[in-house]
Amino acid sequence: MNQNNTPVKRALISVSDKTGIIEFASALVKLNIEIISTGGTSELLRKAQLPVRDVVDLTDFPEMMDGRVKTLHPKIHGGILGQRDHHADIAAVHDIAWIDLVIVNLYPFAATIKKPDVTFDEAVENIDIGGPTMIRSAAKNMGWVGVVVDSKDYASVLGELQSQQTLSFALRKQLATKAFAHTAQYDARIANYLEPAPFPAQINLTVEKTSRITLWRKSSSGCQCLSLNG
Repeated sequence: MNQNNTPVKRALISVSDKTGIIEFASALVKLNIEIISTGGTSELLRKAQLPVRDVVDLTDFPEMMDGRVKTLHPKIHGGILGQRDHHADIAAVHDIAWIDLVIVNLYPFAATIKKPDVTFDEAVENIDIGGPTMIRSAAKNMGWVGVVVDSKDYASVLGELQSQQTLSFALRKQLATKAFAHTAQYDARIANYLEPAPFPAQINLTVEKTSRITLWRKSSSGCQCLSLNG
């Protein structure tokens, strides 16, 4: 796996939670990074007068089925999953452009099912398909691609890009780890919603560390404090 720093020339942005996205995208534009986007995110960035290329322009294929099918296309996933040192020839044959940074968060499934009047159909429609696929593709290809699922990570990504014009493998791996945890939590919530029985066939737990935990270990020399920072 490539563990060198990687340049970022093209970024795909498709976010449900748009916290800080205009500022982040603006900073990417100043670094001459091309932005590809979809739907509401694309509209928001255009209103902020940022240059954006629609996914449909890249794929030459329209969004369809009420937006259910838009990013599930070889020109998107080939651009994310392709290994730059092994797949350049096949990418050139099929006119696939590399996507070096993926900024995606998911349909608000958890918030949707918390609504007191939510219907089953509404809940199911808020199960994201394209988003987790892009996140997992980018995370798997951490050797070449950075993936961001949390606006709290915008600063660290920009910090590296602005200082060295590349992303380090250490940061890409850290982001990929967070991305897989993000999709795992998302899928667990869906499974738990679909099978809410007291004793389901499989129990899916998602627990977030939120505070400092202090443990004491007794030894021959006395008590030793072990702290875990949240």
